[in-house]
Amino acid sequence: MSVGTSSAPGAQDAGSPPAASRPPGDLADLGIDPDMLPDGLVVADEQGRVVCFNAAAERITAVRARNALGQRLEKALPLEDLEGRRWWQLTDPYGGLAIRVGQPERNLLLPGGREVLVSARYVRTRPTGPLRRLVVTLRDTEARRRTERSHAELIATVAHELRSPLTSVKGFTATLLAKWERFTDDQKRLMLETVDADADRVTRLIAELLDISRIDSGRLEVRRQPVDIGAAVGRHIQAYVAAGQPADRFLLRVQQPLPDLWADPDKIDQVLSNLLENAVRHGEGTVTIDVTATASPREGEVTGTSVTVSDEGPGIPEESMNRVFTRFWRGSKRGGTGLGLYIVKGIVEAHGGTITVGRAPGAGAEFRFTLPVSAPAYLA
Repeated sequence: MSVGTSSAPGAQDAGSPPAASRPPGDLADLGIDPDMLPDGLVVADEQGRVVCFNAAAERITAVRARNALGQRLEKALPLEDLEGRRWWQLTDPYGGLAIRVGQPERNLLLPGGREVLVSARYVRTRPTGPLRRLVVTLRDTEARRRTERSHAELIATVAHELRSPLTSVKGFTATLLAKWERFTDDQKRLMLETVDADADRVTRLIAELLDISRIDSGRLEVRRQPVDIGAAVGRHIQAYVAAGQPADRFLLRVQQPLPDLWADPDKIDQVLSNLLENAVRHGEGTVTIDVTATASPREGEVTGTSVTVSDEGPGIPEESMNRVFTRFWRGSKRGGTGLGLYIVKGIVEAHGGTITVGRAPGAGAEFRFTLPVSAPAYLA
């Protein structure tokens, strides 16, 4: 790897662009502008003077490139470890062991105590030769902190949601084991039904966590089969009616003819279940489901299938619209983990589709997802 060539430290030709904008060495050969890189890039030459300080490095360190270029690295980028030791003195990249190739990424401190993620690469002309370039990359820790906060929130939510059903399961089973003969058959049945329902709740939560893990890692598998989306919606409506909802609360309108839809039937059922549950639980009045042919969300395909679920409730506040599909968003305080719509969006996008939220004509909430209809590649 070769990064950079240098002239006298800090020297610039008249009329040439700022050094921060001039890719050093092989970056220039590749036509790469360091200022276009998302991470901070600082390059020091064989004398330890800064020859490249890109725009991201300026943003992260709050140091202007013109003040850093030509300076000694330890002065332009004074880093300390978490124990207060000066990093460049501690690692001694120019005078240390010649077999070293760099420093792994770690948290270091800028002046003022701001944390930054730093890694370094030592560039030599030969394996044990003198250092020709020291290439330092910088990354802001804010993105990682957001991820860590998100993980902490997920763990806290899961712990909270698991505690209630598991406490119930433990309490009822312990009571039944200790005092079985004291209860009537009806009492035993009630307690066992409660245990069964709580076990189902735990199972659903675990399934949600697995889905989130697969969505976040891009490993959500879609097993495409022919799906009759109108019939799938009808089954969900029948289940709600069987559970006690009035039949006239649901209005299903299916446009005919519909294009053939290839999708994962289990995952589409999961999407429909979540959207209908939200409409029934959080909405009011008639829940209307429209299934129509529409433009495909995928380029090169003429048709797709859209499903719109709307209700006549209070709807979603305008300021909350952009947070509906994020983790832990709850439209009301009527229970739920706040993970369902995040999973719905992940499933729809895994199919190559899109999902939107808006205000229904009756002022309630309206969710609309569109799926491409093309068959799997092996059938094309």
